[in-house]
Amino acid sequence: MLHPPIAHFAISLPIISLIIGLAYLYKPSELMSKISTRFMLFAAIFIIAAYFSGKEDGSEVFSLISSEGQELLKTHKDFALYLLIGMVLATALKMFGCIKSIFKAEVAAVVLVALVAGGVLYQGKMGGELTFTYGAHVKDHSDGMDCLDDPEFFLDE
Repeated sequence: MLHPPIAHFAISLPIISLIIGLAYLYKPSELMSKISTRFMLFAAIFIIAAYFSGKEDGSEVFSLISSEGQELLKTHKDFALYLLIGMVLATALKMFGCIKSIFKAEVAAVVLVALVAGGVLYQGKMGGELTFTYGAHVKDHSDGMDCLDDPEFFLDE
């Protein structure tokens, strides 16, 4: 279960990247550009790690949660891929802007990170629902007993 600790970094780092990016836009300097770019790089790395650890953890609990939980888990996985792509694009754009000293590229990267930061907050909400509503990886909850209450579980057989 590596996903929960990694996911907390994947949620917080884009938000921190956004704050540092906004500070850079407020008072541009080469140092702030480099700091902002590095934070975006770390955020992208953790989002990538969260995506792959989530795929692993999700496959373990998929059959143990209700059909509603399974649908939410699929949505959670799909949205995570979009966030991963968005963060990688924002980071690449920011690195390009930092290396070539193109302020407009860095502004566009910060706007993209703002979208990703909002998305990771929503993604965290979905992850919380999977854990606390559907019992994904909760001992004595996601042991398959929840499926017995789901009428669709018996229709699949």
